[in-house]
Amino acid sequence: MKIRVKVKPNSRTEEVSQESDGFTVRVKEPPKEGKANQAVIKLLAEHFGVPRSQVRILSGFKSKNKVVEIVE
Repeated sequence: MKIRVKVKPNSRTEEVSQESDGFTVRVKEPPKEGKANQAVIKLLAEHFGVPRSQVRILSGFKSKNKVVEIVE
C-alpha cells in the first residue's frame, strides 16, 4: 500500500493523523541526517502494526511531502 505523507519535523508531540489526501506525521526530530525520516518510519510502523522493515520511503527523502510504501 502506498500513502502520501506530509511530515512536520521539530514538533512538540509525535503523532500520525489521517487527512483527506493522506497522512500528517509530526515528529520531534530535526530534518537533519535522516533523523526525521527514521522517526517517520518508526511512527508509521507502530500506527499500522507492522515491523519497521516493512515501511519504506519511496520518494521525498529531502522533502516534507513523501510517498511511503507499507508492505502488509
